[in-house]
Amino acid sequence: MKTSTYVPTDNLMDLLLDAICVVDKCGHFVFVSAACERIFGFRADEMLGKSMIELVHPEDRSKTLQVAKEVMAGTHQPHFENRYVRKDGSIVHILWSARWSEDDQVRIAVAHDITQRNRNEALQTALYGISEAAHWAKDLPGLFLLVHQIIAELLPAINFSVALYDEHNQELSFPYPSEQQSALTADMQLNAVTLSTEVIRCGKSLLHSGLTPAQLESAVSLGTGAHSWLGVPLKSHRGTIGALLVQSDTSARYNAQDQELLQFVSTQVATTIERQQMLSRLQHMAQYDQLTQLPNRELLRDRLQTALARARRNQSQVALLFLDLDKFKQINDTLGHAAGDLLLQGVAQRIQLCLREVDTVARFGGDEFIVLLEDFESADHACTVAEKVRQRLNQPFDLNGHSRTILPSIGIALYPQHAQDEQQLLQHADNAMYQAKTDGGNRFYISPERE
Repeated sequence: MKTSTYVPTDNLMDLLLDAICVVDKCGHFVFVSAACERIFGFRADEMLGKSMIELVHPEDRSKTLQVAKEVMAGTHQPHFENRYVRKDGSIVHILWSARWSEDDQVRIAVAHDITQRNRNEALQTALYGISEAAHWAKDLPGLFLLVHQIIAELLPAINFSVALYDEHNQELSFPYPSEQQSALTADMQLNAVTLSTEVIRCGKSLLHSGLTPAQLESAVSLGTGAHSWLGVPLKSHRGTIGALLVQSDTSARYNAQDQELLQFVSTQVATTIERQQMLSRLQHMAQYDQLTQLPNRELLRDRLQTALARARRNQSQVALLFLDLDKFKQINDTLGHAAGDLLLQGVAQRIQLCLREVDTVARFGGDEFIVLLEDFESADHACTVAEKVRQRLNQPFDLNGHSRTILPSIGIALYPQHAQDEQQLLQHADNAMYQAKTDGGNRFYISPERE
């Protein structure tokens, strides 16, 4: 039986999904197969004569030249990976198999596009990383820093921003990067604000190059590049809560696949942000009085313990002012509890105006407030603050159209003069407050020295 011999046609190579590239010893393309246009975005006539290294991603050029040198020395490279910049500015990941032809003085290489494979692996890694970040991050800034590091492994980004939208107050904020960390220029900030506002408004991803298609093609062909922006919404069951924004460097352009990837990541990030916000709200509720938004009794005790430990270490003083509102019950009885709540909120605000940032005022319960003072030179400082608070509270309050004056009784206790621990200091301040109330109220009284 006669066997036939198959003779390949000239265009058989052009049917291959992988690209065949031939590069001379000077590094210029002398032959490329048809698949090159699908992988690199350039037509064959645009690649021929072009320097191979010009298409390689700038960060991969050094290692690519080193491998090229090894191939030309006779070392076969069956599994070399690097990144190329496509004609449209997007990034393609290539797995190369290359060898040197001594007779023809050329490098012959097969290029296999592994962009999707790498993308899938990167997504799995990102999901795991975000899950870990949600577990380990103690607060939102810490979470955003970890997410930034994760996204930097997925996309080329010289800037990464998180915008959060407070629907109740209709406010847009940028918790990451912080004002101190931000390296954005004024123009970049404007773009970030404009893009995030539009992303949140429409609830859809937006890809913005800032260039027309003609300008973009010209920039790429000239090698000058241009920045592009990609913004995706952060969505929860409550709606759009913010946006993630990235800005590319001039060597890469974002495309629809990058947009899809970042949108996928943003879904995980939004869930994590919402969880962190819920934990923050729960923590705030556990530590702050819901009516006045002042620290509550538990947070005050924690701060007092810290203040006393610091005072013992530095041999300094601590003062407690125990404040009670005289005849507060009459306000509730005559004007109602809503007016009483309004009065407590007003008292809290006025006391805060009398204090420094290092001082603490807490609602101890009912109509009782505690002021914690640190970092002062003389015990007279506590008396000065008490008198300032008394005078401020002596001014009338407007309670839903009713003008009322509330008078305070204030007790003062000092560490180490009056007590050595937290409970004793509170007790001495409380006793001094009752002495002030017994003497007619609207005054402050200092606890007597220990015997």
